[in-house]
Amino acid sequence: MKNSKIMTGLVGFIALLSLVAAGTGVLWQGSGHHFDFKTLRGETVSMQGEGLYKFDSVNIAAQGIGQDIVTLLVGIPLLLVSLFLFRKNLLRGKLLLTGTLAYFLYSYTSYSFGSAFNKLFLLYVAIFSLSLFAFVLSLMSIDVNELPVHFSSKLPRRTIAIFMFFISTFLTLAWLGRIVPALLDNGVPVGLESSTTMFIQVLDLGVIVPIAVLAGVLLLKQNRWGYLLTSVMLFKLFTMGTAITSMIIWQFFAGVEMSLVEALMFPLITAVGIFMTYIMLKNISERAIITHA
Repeated sequence: MKNSKIMTGLVGFIALLSLVAAGTGVLWQGSGHHFDFKTLRGETVSMQGEGLYKFDSVNIAAQGIGQDIVTLLVGIPLLLVSLFLFRKNLLRGKLLLTGTLAYFLYSYTSYSFGSAFNKLFLLYVAIFSLSLFAFVLSLMSIDVNELPVHFSSKLPRRTIAIFMFFISTFLTLAWLGRIVPALLDNGVPVGLESSTTMFIQVLDLGVIVPIAVLAGVLLLKQNRWGYLLTSVMLFKLFTMGTAITSMIIWQFFAGVEMSLVEALMFPLITAVGIFMTYIMLKNISERAIITHA
């Protein structure tokens, strides 16, 4: 009960602060008086010019606004619903809350380290910190040893594992396709723009890709940690994939040039991920399935 109260407080603050942060990003856009900016590497980049993201490039600002919309319409409601289920001590609620917190942790790590300094900087740091500790506490609430007996034998483990491997492969190829040519040619990687380093690629290649591979391998072995990591990855993909799809739409309306492969593949992966999330939830039993033990 004590941990439940602590989690309620943390999630409440995350929801409230995210509402302010995302709401400000959506409502405070300005009239879009862009200006050109010459980067340290000699590139000319179009900057947003007004609004909360005025010191970010048009590309980054469009992604930020697109993600803010999903945070408001999907992320925060899902966070509150999963907290409700968590407080009922339901396994689905615990897994869903952990995955949703992973979305907020990933998102506000990106905002904290990647967005140009603005008036909400300390708010980003607060949400990042709260999400980190809430995520850890949510993980600790799950009895990993008992986890396998709550999953049906009908769960398509091989299919889901292959999907995990596909995600890791796609992200690796997509990001190395930007990074390696720049390293070989001593050039500027696509998407760097006004940033000084590729922070999203750090998170994806350094954290998401290894976790996806590990989740797939352990799930094939029916290891208890495989069920946990896969569940968290799928629930995080549900929210983050939706956010990326929204980013792509806003980039299109902002006139940002995009890779056709990435613009098509990310929404497709998101759609498959949503379906896989449904399958995962469908095959979870709140009571231990003794015949599966």
